[in-house]
Amino acid sequence: MKQLQILASIILFSAVTSPLFAQQDSFIEDYLERFENSRKYLILVAETMPEDKYNFKASPESLSFAENLMHIGFAIDWHSQSLLGGRESREWKTDTIYKVASKSKKDMIATIDNTFDEAIELIKTFDATHFDDELDYFGLTRTKRQIFLLLADHVTHHRGQMLVYMRLNGLVPPRYVLFQ
Repeated sequence: MKQLQILASIILFSAVTSPLFAQQDSFIEDYLERFENSRKYLILVAETMPEDKYNFKASPESLSFAENLMHIGFAIDWHSQSLLGGRESREWKTDTIYKVASKSKKDMIATIDNTFDEAIELIKTFDATHFDDELDYFGLTRTKRQIFLLLADHVTHHRGQMLVYMRLNGLVPPRYVLFQ
């Protein structure tokens, strides 16, 4: 009889938790599809802007096109590797990977592409049971699930600025890629 109760408990537990884990896994699958599309579109935008326009700023206090691109990379790295993955954060003031410095357009695009690769590898192995783990995000309490969403929003925000910069230079941005 005791074995029957244990078996019934296992079946009941599986029936309740299985849908929860499936939903979390599908979130990651959906997120990865969207993130890959975001990557493709960002790289297309970066490739379309002529290298001689990479230093363009909409106003003196704005980031340049190139600085926006490298800032996106830094933020992808920070959100994924540090906030989601637990690695110590890079220091913006001393970091050289995401500074424009003397990087060519080709170098910057390669840096972004590599950063997406690293983030995607981390996201693929992210333990969905940690979605509700909380952490400090600029003085606010946010879950790791929210960090996923903040990361996507941040890429979109700065890519949108880059699209405006293209228009201000008389260029037609690449056609929007859906589902990103």
